[in-house]
Amino acid sequence: MDKTIDNNQASLSGKIISPFRFSHEVFGEGFYLFDLSVGRLSDSYDIIPVMASERLLDIHTDQIGKYAEINGQFRSYNYHTENKNRLLLSVFAREVTLSDEEPSSVKPNSIFLDGYVCKKPVYRKTPLGREIADVLLAVNRPYGKSDYIPCICWGRNARFADSFSVGGHVQLWGRIQSREYQKKLSDTETEQRIAYEVSVSKLDYLEDIASGQ
Repeated sequence: MDKTIDNNQASLSGKIISPFRFSHEVFGEGFYLFDLSVGRLSDSYDIIPVMASERLLDIHTDQIGKYAEINGQFRSYNYHTENKNRLLLSVFAREVTLSDEEPSSVKPNSIFLDGYVCKKPVYRKTPLGREIADVLLAVNRPYGKSDYIPCICWGRNARFADSFSVGGHVQLWGRIQSREYQKKLSDTETEQRIAYEVSVSKLDYLEDIASGQ
């Protein structure tokens, strides 16, 4: 398998809960976004955007309520709006399987990433004393492109990530999660937004690029 496909593997299983939204076209092939509701071990859900080619599924038929199994990659796109850049994240589908019944998937939400630390991880403790570290990972794609994936580590993994250097080579396993937050637009105005990130369950630090270790 191509190493640039091998280094970013996402698998999702869930229910389609939105219509298809046109995203863009490449050489006459249309790509569409839709939202997938993926269950957690608890009774809550993550709502994850999926991008798929019109050649993978019938985008002219209402598929809301259908179950989908997705294999692909977690990708980032720079979106320019009102003189600002926003990082948009979605799962780019390579394979889509639809069904009317919920599949008995052992792991409805799993991801593996192999990439490089973009900036010094931010380690902190929540008011309840939970240890967290934010890691921004650059994952290479073919043709010299990279995806920039925000990852969140907990507990021991957070303390471990705090020691990472910029340029360090990291492999991690986890799941994709959605999280609502309030974006402050001005002193009086806030906007409800959704962040997408990888919640890390396992983490390996392979080498430090800067020191050549």
